[in-house]
Amino acid sequence: MNYNKIRKMDISNGPGVRVSIFMQGCEFHCKNCFNPETWDFKKGKEFTDKTIERVLELADKEYIQGLSILGGEPMHPKNIDNTLKLVKVFKEKYPEKDIWVWSGFLFDNLKDKEVLKYINVLVDGQYKDELHDFRLKFRGSSNQRVIDVQKSLKRGKVCEINLDEEIIV
Repeated sequence: MNYNKIRKMDISNGPGVRVSIFMQGCEFHCKNCFNPETWDFKKGKEFTDKTIERVLELADKEYIQGLSILGGEPMHPKNIDNTLKLVKVFKEKYPEKDIWVWSGFLFDNLKDKEVLKYINVLVDGQYKDELHDFRLKFRGSSNQRVIDVQKSLKRGKVCEINLDEEIIV
């Protein structure tokens, strides 16, 4: 698996100041995707243990609220094992920091995956250009859901976060 880039101080992909990693490779190819350079699985940089160490090092600052994982597609079968490895190690080291993941796959199709045990928030659903709304927080189109993963797993149904009312600390 490859990754495209790491941002050490991201304020646009989740609440607070975050470390973000953009995984490489996506088969959805959404019209007007904001990251088409991440589509090709063969491009980018090799994802290794050193990549994980770098993410952990960048997150080891008091002002970093959490980790954001985007793409490309972090939940694609070619990427999900390393996404799991990253979130597991991240949660072990920083249990108080949150993990947000963006995926074109729906929660219902991921709910049996081990990776969800470590994720706080999943923004699911493919970007739909005809449903684009620039007023939405942390997503591009109105079909995408911002899901409280742990609450959803406990209740056995999708529990969305209303970002207009929710204060995320």
